[in-house]
Amino acid sequence: MKVGATLPANVIYTAYSPLCHELGFRSFFLFGEQPYYPRASAGIQDMKTYAEATGEDENDILAARSYKGNEQVGYKVALCERDVAIYAAFIVFGIFYSLTGRRLKPMHWIAWLAIGIFPVGVDGFSQLFSQINLPFLATILPFRESTPALRVITGFLFGFSTAWFGVPYMEESMRDTHELLVKKQVIIESQQAKT
Repeated sequence: MKVGATLPANVIYTAYSPLCHELGFRSFFLFGEQPYYPRASAGIQDMKTYAEATGEDENDILAARSYKGNEQVGYKVALCERDVAIYAAFIVFGIFYSLTGRRLKPMHWIAWLAIGIFPVGVDGFSQLFSQINLPFLATILPFRESTPALRVITGFLFGFSTAWFGVPYMEESMRDTHELLVKKQVIIESQQAKT
């Protein structure tokens, strides 16, 4: 979008739209005044809110989803802040795992639940349920909007711990598969040598 390549940019936004809500007030922006424009209800001081920066109603979810940005505000990243942190954590873990010689044991499932699932669940679901307009929910859970920092932290914890939980198992499975294929290859070669 910044260089005027709107067609490829729109293809990227469209391709990622089934994977993420892409709400402007929960996304990073590139090449603008600020790296993000939160809702006023997030309570972040000294930052323009999404409504102030864009002139959009921050309660209009469809408009916030389709908003892509401009020269002043910058251009929205096609994934929300939490998803960016999750995918960045996958990459960081991949580098970390390769530096350990791929010998790291999988994270225990209880640690994965405590470090990865619980924080992102509490942050995400408490925000989601607090914003559903049902009177009985409002008495239990007051309206809240998560901050970009909290989204990044919980997203990173989820991504890193999920990779730590799953990648060592995949590595082990691939090693076993490789060994099995090598054994089969040896058998095939020895049978061919006999004939």
